[in-house]
Formats: sequence, C-alpha cells, structure tokens
Amino acid sequence: MSQHAKKAETFIANEARTDWHDASLWMVREKRDRASKSITEWEALRQMGSDIKDHVLANLDTYLVQFEENALQNGVQVHWAADAAEHNAIVQSILDKHQARRVVKSKSMLTEECHLNQHLEKNNIEVIDTDLGERIIQLLDEPPSHIVMPAIHLKKQEIGDLFHEKLGTEAGASDPQYLTEAARQHLRQKFQACDAAITGVNFAVAETGGVVVCTNEGNADMGVHLAPVQIHCMGIEKIIPRWQDLGVFTRLLARSATGQPITVFTSHYHRPEPGKAMHIILVDNGRSKQLGREKFRNSLKCIRCGACMNTCPIYRRSGGHSYGYTVPGPIGSILTPGIDLKKYSDLPFASTLCGSCSDVCPVKINIHEQLYWWRQEIAKENALPAAKRWSMRLAGWTLAKPSRYDRMGKLARWALRILPRFITYNQMNTWGKGRELPEIPKQSFKEWYTKNKS
Repeated sequence: MSQHAKKAETFIANEARTDWHDASLWMVREKRDRASKSITEWEALRQMGSDIKDHVLANLDTYLVQFEENALQNGVQVHWAADAAEHNAIVQSILDKHQARRVVKSKSMLTEECHLNQHLEKNNIEVIDTDLGERIIQLLDEPPSHIVMPAIHLKKQEIGDLFHEKLGTEAGASDPQYLTEAARQHLRQKFQACDAAITGVNFAVAETGGVVVCTNEGNADMGVHLAPVQIHCMGIEKIIPRWQDLGVFTRLLARSATGQPITVFTSHYHRPEPGKAMHIILVDNGRSKQLGREKFRNSLKCIRCGACMNTCPIYRRSGGHSYGYTVPGPIGSILTPGIDLKKYSDLPFASTLCGSCSDVCPVKINIHEQLYWWRQEIAKENALPAAKRWSMRLAGWTLAKPSRYDRMGKLARWALRILPRFITYNQMNTWGKGRELPEIPKQSFKEWYTKNKS
C-alpha cells in the first residue's frame, strides 16, 4: 500500500469526520461556483490570468531583476535564496542583526515549505503564527491540511479542548465567537511584544518593486505596522509584470478560494517606514528545475487558492495530511514528483483524473493532464511499486493480442466462479475490502455480440 493510501486509511477510519470534511469542502466549492457565475467575464479573467502567468514564466529572469531594481530603489533590502536552508539562514541572519527574539508571522506556505518555524525554534526564537487556522495547528504541533483553511479537518469541539489546554478557555466551550475572541486576545499580546514580522507574498509587482499580501484577518498588517523589522518571503514565481495586472488576480483569487468577491485585507508594501527595516527574500527551492520541465512548468502558475483541493473527490475524502507535503491535493501532486520523484511517486496516482481540478483552476493549469504525464514519467524511472509494475506488465502482455485477451478473459471468468470467496476477499486484497464484484457472466460481451448480431 502506498504512503498516501496508508495515511488516507487512517483518516477515513473516522467515517463521520470523513463525511463532514467532504461536505465542508464541497460547500466551499459551491460558494466558488456562485461567485464565479456572478460576473459575466469570469472565463475571460481566467484566460487573462493564465496568459499573464505564461508571459511571466517565459520572461521570469527579466522580471525578477526588474523587481529587485525597483525594490532597492524603494529602500527595501532584497535577498536571494537557492533553497530552503539558505532561506532559513537569511531569515536567521536578519533577526540576529536586529536582535529580534520574538517573531509574529502571517500565513505563508513558503515558510511552511522551508520548515522555518522549526529552524527558528531550534535557535531559541519564538515564532507565532497569527492566522487563526495556522495558530490552531501550531498549537497542535502539526502541519496545515489545506493551504487556505489549514485547520479545516478539525471540529469546533476539538478546537475548544485545545484552547482550554493551551489558552485557559472554559472547559467544554465550543462557541466559535468565544473561541475566536480568546485567540484574538492571546494574539494581541504577541503582536504588541514582537520584534519582527514575517509575511508570505501573494503577488510581487515587477513594475513597482512592491509586494501584496491578501488576508481575511488583517494579521499581516498588524504585524508589519507594529514590528520594527518586516520580512516578506516569496517564491520566485509570485512575480507579475505590472500594477494593472493585479486587478485580474485579486478578482480571481478570493472567488476561487472562498467564494468572496475579494479578501477583507489586500495589503500593499513598497518601502519601510522611517526608522524601520523591510526585507524581501526571493526563494527558488526547486522552482527553476520545474520551470525547465516543459510539460510541467504550468504548475508554477498556481496562485495558491486551493480550489483544486475543494473540488477533488480524493482530497475531500482522504484529508490533506495524507499527501505528506506542504501543498496537498491535485496541485501538490504535480509539484512534489519534481522535488523527489521516488518519495512522492504515489501522489499522481491519488486521483481519478476526472479533470475537475483543471476546470476550477483560476489560471487554467492543466492539472489532470500533468497528473497523467507524471504517471508516465514515474513508470519510465521504474519508481512504481513492484506489485503495480508487474501487474502493468501482465496487463500490457494480455492486451497486446486480441486472442490472448480472449483466453485470459475466459480463464478469469472461470476462476472467479469456482475459487473460494476468501481468495478474492481477504486482507491482502485492498480492493476487495469495500467492493463486491458483480455476478460473473458466462460469456464476454464480444462472445455475446458475435452470437447475437444479425
């Protein structure tokens, strides 16, 4: 059994949670549909977003240099990181330079990808995630299960128990308003005491050298305005060319993510306040390699809305933690094989290839096609599990000749009729745990058709 399948089995063991998780995400998908249909130019916006991203990826080096030049002119300090280790080291050096020991961070999938929290904590720096969902999972010491709704897998009763243990709320309290207010008061203290603020970046505008951060809670603004040092961590693919391009993506992002017309806060950072410092870290961490893969570079167009996860029947019923990577779901399944093909070779197979992910993607990434192409690459690299590899060879040999296919079909029908039930339905056969074969026919369709055609 693959790693994804093993972790998914653990998740679906709680049937009530699985059904609730499935329904919750489908509700968000339906909100996305209503929001997208509320504007007649939705498909035109998707095409514009896709075209802009295509243009950026074709000229990424030029736009990165332009962005750096304009950011430097604004008084921003710009850093380049080749990988996660270098990114973490740069953040550490900035904090050490400013003697910052207490950090507040607004949600950033890049810093999750780089395991920044763990790095800083090992160096005796307190780092507090200030997004409510991120703070919940940080208190639980587990990774996010969704890139937009990181604690979507938890129920309010579980969060109430967690807050009672960690924040001293009333035992048994599960009212969302009460719990949110408790988190607000807890986080307000962290904001007031912080020495530095770290944010992710949704979009970086090459024309201006500024970065844009989209949140619904205002936590990025709170941290940046209170802290003497602000650090913005971004993947190099987050660049867009012009200021006017931003309107396309802000209209696409929130509608695709949560069904909102726009996020509550769309914050723009161009230069440090007087007496303060502003840093931007541009991070590669495998993105250049993905850019060089012609069939897979489209995956870098992703704006991290999570729409593909909300619609995916596999993700909805297996949970984000089953994917074993920072970005789960369909988009994660086409990003991860390029990072470590052997480790993540099962993820492109965790899909029905129904194409719903591609249908909802706001920048028209051909996700389901890339999932299929990764399956081919994995087979070429002999990274398939032995059982699947040999079964595929047997299937190929069987399907190579019609006469061979006919004989194997007869043999299979005969065997299934006479063999004891436990041969098919046993602990070794995962397929048979939740399925029943239909009644075995006495003849194949081909035999029936040959006999009955007239």
